Amino acid sequence: MDDYEIFLSKLANRDELYSEVAKKLNPTSEGADADVIITEFFSSAESAVKVKLYISNEDVQNDEGDKIVGIFSDCSEKYKASLEIIRDEFLNIIDSEDRITSKSKPRCLVHRDGDLHPTVHVWIIKRMDMGIYVLLQKRAACKDTHPSCYDVSAAGHVSQGGEFRDSAVRELEEELGIHCTPEKLDFMGLQKSFSADTVNGAEIRDNEMSAVYLYRDDVKIENLTLQASEVSEVCWAEIDELLSVMKRGSVNHCINIDELYKIKKMVF
Repeated sequence: MDDYEIFLSKLANRDELYSEVAKKLNPTSEGADADVIITEFFSSAESAVKVKLYISNEDVQNDEGDKIVGIFSDCSEKYKASLEIIRDEFLNIIDSEDRITSKSKPRCLVHRDGDLHPTVHVWIIKRMDMGIYVLLQKRAACKDTHPSCYDVSAAGHVSQGGEFRDSAVRELEEELGIHCTPEKLDFMGLQKSFSADTVNGAEIRDNEMSAVYLYRDDVKIENLTLQASEVSEVCWAEIDELLSVMKRGSVNHCINIDELYKIKKMVF
């Protein structure tokens, strides 16, 4: 059975959506109406086909996208073809020159294919007992990447069309309940990382370029509101002690050690 993957972004306009359908089903038909492209594809298929429609999860209305989904549904039923509709966060892809492009792709496929994509890391720090402490979050056990691992204070993807700093502000609020203005975040630089893991039999290749920030305001753990689907608990760790246990391999984590050295260099 031949598989086809169609990406329908709710942020795309009519021409962009039709171009995506034509590119995946019949590149020579670009410029034709979607109903013509889709109907001709199904009616002329010489073997069984399986179509996966990936739809971005923004809470916006896109009438052209809905129209395309309807045409696919009608044709798959008429021609007894397999159709699966998947709603997912879409992420912009970073090119070979480390530039964020306008090309977007479903998060699940970005992780499957190992595409370089933008994320944000926010480190909450404080001085205490003559040392520098960082707030660690323990990732929820249900996470598809690095479940139950200790991680940066708050982190997340930059959704398609998003911006690094605004995404960092959003993650602080969503994961920890911290309301922060963009200017309160100190930019530390960009950091690349790659990890591969197998979850439920599927390989996940997480290839990230992260904008890393420091947040220095006074934070009390008891005042935080943790996002249960993302964070199971948080704790403070003295940075040199954390580096020591990480080097010994005695803590389950997914922290990029270079970021901790950058914090030390920036703070001391």
